[in-house]
Amino acid sequence: MVEKEPMQVKTGKGAVSALVVLAIWSVSAVSSLPGLAISPILGDLSKIFPKATELEIQLLTSLPSLLIIPFVLLTGKLSEGRNRWWLLMAGLVIFFFSGLMCLFANSMGMLIALSCMLGVGAGMVIPLSTGLVVEYFTGDYRVRQLGYASAVNNLSLVVATLVAGYLANIHWHLPFLVYLLPGVAFLLCLSLRNTHSVPEPQESLQMQHQEIDRNKLIGMMWLYFLITYAVLVVTYDVPFLVEKYHLHNTLSGWIISLFFLAIMLPGFFLAHIIRMLKSSTNLVALLMMTVGLAIFGYGHTEWQLLVATFLTGFGYGVMQPIIYDKTATIAPPRSATLALSFVMAMNYLAVMICPFILSMLHTLLHLHGEHFGFRINALLLLVLTLAAIFDRKGFTLGLDERYFVK
Repeated sequence: MVEKEPMQVKTGKGAVSALVVLAIWSVSAVSSLPGLAISPILGDLSKIFPKATELEIQLLTSLPSLLIIPFVLLTGKLSEGRNRWWLLMAGLVIFFFSGLMCLFANSMGMLIALSCMLGVGAGMVIPLSTGLVVEYFTGDYRVRQLGYASAVNNLSLVVATLVAGYLANIHWHLPFLVYLLPGVAFLLCLSLRNTHSVPEPQESLQMQHQEIDRNKLIGMMWLYFLITYAVLVVTYDVPFLVEKYHLHNTLSGWIISLFFLAIMLPGFFLAHIIRMLKSSTNLVALLMMTVGLAIFGYGHTEWQLLVATFLTGFGYGVMQPIIYDKTATIAPPRSATLALSFVMAMNYLAVMICPFILSMLHTLLHLHGEHFGFRINALLLLVLTLAAIFDRKGFTLGLDERYFVK
């Protein structure tokens, strides 16, 4: 009897089994989990732990995110000279066991300590989630897989958020069950140990670099920070808009879910979007986000808010994987994960300081109201959009022909 060959997926420099691709996607799926279990119980923490201070509650929400940033960068650096598989597995183990122990936490201090450990584990996994795609795929195949990985990441975020919210209604410990998913990723990633990636072809853009192009890296970091900061206002200020216009209470939840689903959607056909829009891809994406935030800034009906949500999320979903791919091309293969770690750290930096920036702008400009954040961020994106008009063939805001010419 002839054994059936396992399904193979083309990488642009050979092929890998479908199990390897599934393992890579599983890492992308768990990289969005930090903080999800805390969100649905945040309002009840003072009841769960009556002696907990406001400072302790703030530490529980901010410390894990703060720890993610240095460990993202540290893992990026370590990935240059050590076996990335061991780094990945160590991160998944820390992620899994800290989440498992959260199920048995019986004090605020223990919960803070475990959440910090979870931040460490997540920080080790996050840069490798994209680094693995860069390591195994190249060219058009890499762009496609980065789109898929982004879609998987955002889909898992939506599903895990809904599951955590449901479990929080049963018992406050149960939302931490979502932190057990890294255990599944760990088992799948065992298949990567003996599956080595094929070296990057000589004609690859990565092979033209002996070290990271710092100027282009800084451009990618700033761009990712600015667009992430700009769209985060959706997650922070939508509930205030819904309350102001006396819309249905559940609309906020639907908008946040639609936002992440809209980010997810372009990932499934990113290569087709790039071939259709060509060098104007980032320009169109920025324009969508600008229009979306502007509608938020002046709209007041349900359908206007839903349209604004889709436009903002879809535009961001187009740009995110492209930024990752372009970052990979400005570094030699051994340093690609390090370059990605700098760019991905900008996401968590934006998440941490977005509320402080908006609050500072409120104070400096003496402007208040539920629409302020949307309007000021729409103005920021408008400036980037205008810059993209003149930089459609530049590196930071444009796309060169390799993205849309086979």
